[in-house]
Amino acid sequence: MTSTKNLLTKDRKTRPETASKKAYHHGDLRAALIDATRQLVEEKGPDSFSVSDACRLAGVSTAAPYKHFKDKTEMLVAVVLEGMARHRENMLAALEGIPEGSPERITAIGMEYVAFALNEPGIFRLKFGGFTDRISDPRLDEGGQQSFEILLTEVAKCLGESEITAEVRRRGFLLWSFVHGLSFILRDHGLAEKGEEFDLQTLLDDVAERMLN
Repeated sequence: MTSTKNLLTKDRKTRPETASKKAYHHGDLRAALIDATRQLVEEKGPDSFSVSDACRLAGVSTAAPYKHFKDKTEMLVAVVLEGMARHRENMLAALEGIPEGSPERITAIGMEYVAFALNEPGIFRLKFGGFTDRISDPRLDEGGQQSFEILLTEVAKCLGESEITAEVRRRGFLLWSFVHGLSFILRDHGLAEKGEEFDLQTLLDDVAERMLN
């Protein structure tokens, strides 16, 4: 049975690693600061993140970030962009070994989407909690579209379409809406218990079958 608890794998490859002075001494200051920012966002939440805390965790001076970032917002955007890239990689990896054109590939994408929301709630909240809506950065829109294209490509294959048609987009949007909303429900500690009585994979299998038939 695939419960939401089984998706909370803290030892996943997406787990934030503690930033260290070693990374900075090797000249990778930007990466060290992004790692520190990511860890703080996950531990304290996006609203409690501060540049000074990130500097302390990375072992650098408070002036160091401004060699690569204009301000706190740019640091958070960098973390979101890296998170979106990880998300896309994980979705594609989840498709390996599953026959093309099968609804099981849609389920695999949905499972990975929920896993991302549960395992990286801070990044998920940054991306979908209103933060990026206030920022004019084409990279954010492009990253989101690339993620959605992964789903649309699989929906097209399931429907026997050689391209992404209006109907493919409609069904893809319905699928995304369900999984996106479900991710928010399961991420909310006050609502998560309501979903524990269901087997997540069976639930997503059912939705994929209904949406694609």
